[in-house]
Amino acid sequence: MKKLVLSKALLALVLLVAFSSCNDKDDEGSIVGGSSVVKSDEEAVALVNGAYGPLQTVSSSFSFLIESATEGTISFEGEENEAGPEVSRFETKPTTWYPVKVYSRLYQAVGTSNDAIEKISVSTAVSEATKKVSIARAKFLRGLSYSYLVQLFGEVPLVLQTGTSVKTRSSINDVYTQIVKDLTEAEADLPEYDSSPIIPSKGAANAILARVYLAWGHNPLTQDQLAEIANSTSDPVHVHVDNPKLAKAVEYADKVIKSGKYSLLRDYTKLFGRSNESKAPEHIFTIRHDGDAVDAQGNHQTHCAFTFAFDLTKDNHIGPSNVKQHDDWDVADTRREFSYTTYLENPQENNKGYYFLPPVTLPRFGKGIDRSYENSVNHAITTNEVDRIEIRYAEVLLIKAEALAESGKTSEALPLVNQVRERAYGNTSHNLKSLTVNDVRKEWGYEFVYEQKNWLNLVRWKTLIATVKTVKDFEHFDSSYKTAGGTGRDGSTVSAFFAKVYKHLHAKYDNVRGKHYRFPIPTGEKGEDLGITPQNPGY
Repeated sequence: MKKLVLSKALLALVLLVAFSSCNDKDDEGSIVGGSSVVKSDEEAVALVNGAYGPLQTVSSSFSFLIESATEGTISFEGEENEAGPEVSRFETKPTTWYPVKVYSRLYQAVGTSNDAIEKISVSTAVSEATKKVSIARAKFLRGLSYSYLVQLFGEVPLVLQTGTSVKTRSSINDVYTQIVKDLTEAEADLPEYDSSPIIPSKGAANAILARVYLAWGHNPLTQDQLAEIANSTSDPVHVHVDNPKLAKAVEYADKVIKSGKYSLLRDYTKLFGRSNESKAPEHIFTIRHDGDAVDAQGNHQTHCAFTFAFDLTKDNHIGPSNVKQHDDWDVADTRREFSYTTYLENPQENNKGYYFLPPVTLPRFGKGIDRSYENSVNHAITTNEVDRIEIRYAEVLLIKAEALAESGKTSEALPLVNQVRERAYGNTSHNLKSLTVNDVRKEWGYEFVYEQKNWLNLVRWKTLIATVKTVKDFEHFDSSYKTAGGTGRDGSTVSAFFAKVYKHLHAKYDNVRGKHYRFPIPTGEKGEDLGITPQNPGY
């Protein structure tokens, strides 16, 4: 049984809804108002737990933004005019469901955190110990939510108290300053460590602070800078870094590393899936899921990556855009076949083997296949109960390595990258002898396939456009794959699937612009204008 964080008291605050699709357009919000007076420690805990509900609902939606809007992933979820394919083809609009949903739910989490902070602060019925830790958790969740809002949407309104309607967009620096304030105040009162990563701890706060300072230290584009390149097919020239902020990233990463509470799990493949949740010592903070019928919304990352399981003729909701990433990967790296799965046996058919390869189909994102059920690898496709890993120890190592390398301290960064590589290869034979910034960036790609990092990384490095345009080197970008029924460059008969892959690759190449360094400020969930101006450049 999973450790209970979403308590029965929380269920009075969270609307539980069930979905079998990733594109949950009928889900219009989860949070229901609580009482105006917090009368006990249990009510204080439940009130803060209410902020998890909205975060649960974006667990898989993040994939459609942070993965699909890159070179490496395509979305075939529904018809071509549906939200997933729109994002995949860089045709996102203010009304596209995924930015609408993510923006709305993150602000729901902010609003619930604000409500908890205010009510718990003035309660005379809550013990001081519970009051401190509950407010710390609320600030942690508010800081985490804003860390996504500022990266995805740029300047956003800072809403820090209930009963207010803030339409003015705060500067990038003001938003980051508030995030750091929330997380540092949270860290002061959170427990040192919790063996369950679904409970925020000092380690989780310090890890997120390291991530925040890394992003901030790369000098995110302002509205004016973005306007300069909104319609450009070249990446921005604003590529300088803020060394003091990168030093803060190193400082907070060191707090996690030197705590002695976390380390790399020896077996990379044991980090993922239902049976590997709360996997100490590597998981630092995770978002708990018990499935569609239990929590605010199940985590559909499994469902979306392996939608039709062993039916090779159907299109998964989300998947790799080409076999090139797999083919170019060192075969000695144990992450290769697990991350881009090309072969799998079906226990329901006496372990009959299936190859996920052209000319029939493309590989599957292996981390999205829950392999923990003895009798059926398909079960998690419908239950959607796998917890989402928000941050794990390997990310902290690469955060520190990147911050050091960007500051010119590559020799100090080298052993951090080699720690990650040693786990991947099982020995030191593939350790790097020297290091460049590009080596660190490559390691991010190898380590975090389908873990909702790619778009954030490319935006931070300001290489989004150039990277997306590498799709021209993919096999199925070739014009021979344009028409179903024709003959592809590889000699195969082109299926409807690969004709669609061709279409998406060309759309990525043709459509990507500077404006895609952000998503548009969206409408509300019912299509209403939120009144937040100005709109992001280019939309």
